[in-house]
Amino acid sequence: MSGLRVEALPGLPEIRDGDDLAALLADAATRLPDPGLRSGDVLAVAHKVVSKAEGRVRRLAGVEPAARALALANEHGKDPRLVELILAESAELVRADAGRLICRTHHGFVCANAGVDRSNAGADDLAVLLPADPDHSARALRARLGCTVVVTDSFGRAWRLGQAEVAIGLAGLAPLEDPRGTPDADGRVLVATHVAVADEAAAAADLVRTKTSREPAVRIRGLERHVLAEDGPGAAALLRSRELDLFG
Repeated sequence: MSGLRVEALPGLPEIRDGDDLAALLADAATRLPDPGLRSGDVLAVAHKVVSKAEGRVRRLAGVEPAARALALANEHGKDPRLVELILAESAELVRADAGRLICRTHHGFVCANAGVDRSNAGADDLAVLLPADPDHSARALRARLGCTVVVTDSFGRAWRLGQAEVAIGLAGLAPLEDPRGTPDADGRVLVATHVAVADEAAAAADLVRTKTSREPAVRIRGLERHVLAEDGPGAAALLRSRELDLFG
């Protein structure tokens, strides 16, 4: 019988710079009804706790906005200190419109505000950045925990309302399932289907928690057929190349 079992890890404390996140996650997993983490499990971890543990948090009071940040902030009604952080995390400002800054990060992600976020930062004057290398963060956690790790963040989606959780870091899970070249149920050969397995796992994890539940990690069971023996190519494999991007 196939199916998924998706459970948020209870009892994680507020994460601070230097905390042993792997140890805290392992301890929280012992409090699940079926305790612990197994090699076939997928652990989806919200990037903010990863960023906090890695010191990727900035205090706005210490940020000095330059001229470009001041101009953009004035034009779009944003805090110029926050805009300065956004520009520093951006390889490219793709579009600025109606208070929205759509950026291409140094990782290659295209997202609002280069992933810089003040929600659930831990204090009013703090902003959380994306991990410097989310795939490395996922690999380090997997090495400690012995299970697949997906580092997640909420992204907006072209042509769709609302945000969905996606994988920005990945270790031990096939990022994509590619059935192209195989027949569908009617015998027609598939030519376009390419399933974003890691993003779908991230989105499933987000359904069992809320943005205020303080449950940043979720254990998923039932994805064993996508679990890899090695770390795999990471979430970087999900990025569409610039030459194939019709809208970038």
